[in-house]
Amino acid sequence: MTALLEGRQLARSLPGTPPIVLVAEATLAIEPGTFTTIVGPSGCGKSSLLYLLGLIDHPTGGTLLLDGEDVGALDGDARARLRLERFGFVFQFHFLLPEFTAFENVMLPIRRLGRLDDAAARTRALQLLAAQGLEGKEDETPDRLSGGERQRVAIARALANDPALILGDEPTGNLDSHNSARVVETFKALAHEQGRAVVCVTHDLGIAAASDVRISMLDGRIVAVEHSPRHD
Repeated sequence: MTALLEGRQLARSLPGTPPIVLVAEATLAIEPGTFTTIVGPSGCGKSSLLYLLGLIDHPTGGTLLLDGEDVGALDGDARARLRLERFGFVFQFHFLLPEFTAFENVMLPIRRLGRLDDAAARTRALQLLAAQGLEGKEDETPDRLSGGERQRVAIARALANDPALILGDEPTGNLDSHNSARVVETFKALAHEQGRAVVCVTHDLGIAAASDVRISMLDGRIVAVEHSPRHD
């Protein structure tokens, strides 16, 4: 299968004497329809690698390919547009706008991209929230939602513009076991049933065990890539 996203000798360092190495010589391929986890001890570079893959940070070395095209050196505006069009992000701290309702939070990226008219945008936002079991919660602000509900709003927002890639950074870190399991099942369905590429940084061994591919990191480097049978 052709990789959707590919890193070749990716590196990121911060200035210093000596430089602070966050990621070194990372080579990996992310395929559509797969659920990939990135694991390793705290400080090993997991999130730094994810931010390179998600065009949040610039690599200081190596090449990043999206659909076979080099995107690592794009300027800020082009990177922001690609993130809006092709990527969805789910973080440990959901980063919902507190003054906006669940519905308004999901509408934001749809309106920013501008592909849909207002009626179609509203319909899509409501459908995404319903798919996450949030019917009746559309007009609630985040402070009136449980932690699990807030994370499901964040997932709906991540899916707003029908992205090919979903990137998660410890998305279950603040959730109980029930809600964590729900997030994992959602990620598996997004990959296996909808054909998206899902990449998740996690300390949770249960999440790692449920993934198709496990990338292990240590000291900024990828030290192992393990493939599992599909967990449908």
